[in-house]
Amino acid sequence: MMAGMGISPEGLTGFVDRAVDGMTAIVRDLGDDLANRRPGLPGANSPYGILRHSLGVMEFWGGQVVAGRQVSRDRAAEFSASGPVADLITAAEHAKRQFKADVATAEPGAPPRRSDRPTKRPGDMELRTQGNALLHVLEDVTQHHGQAEITRDLLLRELRGQP
Repeated sequence: MMAGMGISPEGLTGFVDRAVDGMTAIVRDLGDDLANRRPGLPGANSPYGILRHSLGVMEFWGGQVVAGRQVSRDRAAEFSASGPVADLITAAEHAKRQFKADVATAEPGAPPRRSDRPTKRPGDMELRTQGNALLHVLEDVTQHHGQAEITRDLLLRELRGQP
């Protein structure tokens, strides 16, 4: 894949899987009630919403930008999503398998196969090449894994009545 950099498809997907598995463990351990709660901070997201968004990131950037599939995505709805943890865990397992398949199609130095997304600003790095899009997935899911860990900790503190 990105042989000149020593990054293999398995290496990339392994790190993405690690972050997704970490978020999956968080929602599983919290259960349906707590996984769907938002901590008492302005603009905070629930662990469920954070993981749901991460799966959307994988589908859009891997599926549309890299593999070229048309992906319908409602980014705002990802963050406000809620539901049974078991269903989200099933979705996460499917998303990991699909992301691996999408990565297998990548031509890292080539432009995106489909980038029907208005950029935040001209020259966004993640839309320059398929490889950059895949690195963006890694960046995003690892950041959200950390966000999910902090969110879990805040929720558990609130549950115990600690400030």
